[in-house]
Amino acid sequence: MRGSVSDSDLTGGRRATPGRAAARTAGGALACAALLLPLLGAPSAGAADDTGRLQRAFSAAAERYHVPLSVLLGVSYLQSRWDGHAGAPSVSGGYGPMHLTDARTALARAGEHHGDGAEDPRGDDARPALHPAAPAAVPADSALPDRLKTLPRAAALTGTPAERLRADAAANIAGGAALLADAQRRLGEPLSADPAAWYGAVARFSGAEDSGTAAAYADDVYAVIRSGERRTTDAGQRVVLAARPRLAPDRALLARTGLAPASSAGTECPASVSCEWVPAPYQEFGTDDYGNHDLGDRPRSERIRYIVIHDTEGRWDGVLNLVQDPTYVSWNYTLRSTDGHIAQHVDNKDVSWHAGNWYVNATSIGLEHEGFLADPDAWYTEAMYRSSARLVRYLAGKYGIPLDRQHILGHDTVPGPTAGAVPDMHTDPGPYWDWRHYFELLGRPFVPTAGSGGGLVTIRPDYAANGTEYTGCVTAGTPCAAHGSNEVRLYTRPDASAPLVKDVGLRPGGGDSTTDVNDVASRAETGQQYAVAGRQGDWTAIWYLGQKAWFRNPARQATAVNAAGPVVTPKPGVAGVPVYGRAYPEKEAYPAGVPVQAVTPLPYTLPAGQRYVLGDAVPGEYLYSVTFTTDSHRVVVGKDLYYEIQFGHRVAFVRAADVQVRPSGR
Repeated sequence: MRGSVSDSDLTGGRRATPGRAAARTAGGALACAALLLPLLGAPSAGAADDTGRLQRAFSAAAERYHVPLSVLLGVSYLQSRWDGHAGAPSVSGGYGPMHLTDARTALARAGEHHGDGAEDPRGDDARPALHPAAPAAVPADSALPDRLKTLPRAAALTGTPAERLRADAAANIAGGAALLADAQRRLGEPLSADPAAWYGAVARFSGAEDSGTAAAYADDVYAVIRSGERRTTDAGQRVVLAARPRLAPDRALLARTGLAPASSAGTECPASVSCEWVPAPYQEFGTDDYGNHDLGDRPRSERIRYIVIHDTEGRWDGVLNLVQDPTYVSWNYTLRSTDGHIAQHVDNKDVSWHAGNWYVNATSIGLEHEGFLADPDAWYTEAMYRSSARLVRYLAGKYGIPLDRQHILGHDTVPGPTAGAVPDMHTDPGPYWDWRHYFELLGRPFVPTAGSGGGLVTIRPDYAANGTEYTGCVTAGTPCAAHGSNEVRLYTRPDASAPLVKDVGLRPGGGDSTTDVNDVASRAETGQQYAVAGRQGDWTAIWYLGQKAWFRNPARQATAVNAAGPVVTPKPGVAGVPVYGRAYPEKEAYPAGVPVQAVTPLPYTLPAGQRYVLGDAVPGEYLYSVTFTTDSHRVVVGKDLYYEIQFGHRVAFVRAADVQVRPSGR
């Protein structure tokens, strides 16, 4: 790891072997090097001069295969939100608006297959790389579960070549309709015009291997049908699903599927999701070493304040193999891309090693989502978004976690604990995670909360229309494929040709910021709030990393909304105050036998006259956890109070004694 971080900084006090120290903080190299799958050409639904073509394709397929249009639209919305992703497959090999899966072809065309199913989702540079030197053999169809090979079955049912089903949106939709009709017939049910009679077929379409996962998927589809949806897709197509609020599906049809029930025993999940227990091992090995998490007694011992959203940078099976390795790191939950199925690995009372910051680890729950941040078209499914939102709502309610971007963190917004750790912090889930949609599913949409005099802005671009450009998804310096984004770019002046703002922590030598997909130095993300530092025409300035940073915010296509709330600013008489990556107690708070942890500032200053949004007030707190047995574990709580603030792209902390709190509008 780069920087001069002591073992106690990394491991919470325990002298660890070099590999364990890095693993426990999970702070290694950036989570990139994603698997970019080939584009197959724009789908037929993308014709710019005919924005209703996709809607007609749904209607035609529904009529041809005698599937209710609302069912077909609802299934496709849950699969892809009607997007075609230019014919590129997802991480599970799903193609087109119906997300028809052909994992074998996707792997073959990618030119590689990760033998363990995943690259290292932590980027732990102390562990061997998981990329094989040469591509492994592509698995035979018989070795793949049914959920990963629905496209070949659709080809057989429709007589349409598989290549066309992958590349042509209308053919893809017809293939999905054929699969639904086939599922209905296999259940012995008529091809009814009543959408309520298709619950069993929808459940089977999910490809789930158990009734719990299938039912959760079908319930989500019918929730979409009841609420209705309308959207312009990534190919510029307008699609509408009329709401049917009183539709009540026949859930008794689930029993006809023959799917075995799955056990959710031991899990901490809401009843509305499918969840299984796949434990991360708590195991002692070597000399005074253990893995891959710490036993705890949360929330009695310390409050759970944060939920951290990650992506896996790998495929489901391989990621589950990794979390069951006692010499690796851990996280609390993994969510599957195809259907949103959840595996829990670590009890929430215990402390998983996932965030790269021991303070955050000790006070958070980590959720891994199957996907790749640097591949714009290895997309997150609606099923996974919805399952994740249900889980987060449940956890937030159980532990009293506010549903805002100060507490629902991306791994990319977790601060480096020390100056040396800042350059190695992770950047997932990245600019292509749709935070705006996610918070709508959480029931906390980002809306204006003040007029122009409120003093704050909440970043909120239109994801699909926000074409922020990135480079380095495949090759350094090479533009990434055009795609929607959750972020705005930050400049030193209100001019797109001006230099980008710099991050002295990310580049201690003073290097320039870049547009690389993993470079978070000059980016503000959806849901983050900042104090307004100025306005000029179509541009808005915010206080960011001790600087005035400008972003485009035209009234005709606003990228932020006005807000108000408390802010912090240095107390009078000082030029600036230090900023911290963790909220540790003062030295007087440590009892005998617990090593004092240095309260070390980051390489930033909060200057006089600048204001930063106050996210929370937290006590100085440190979890001392150095042994396999819990007899020596201690939670040290000090008298020092800290404020969590939105300082740059990441959150940070300042001592309450150094600043004053005031309303943002003053």
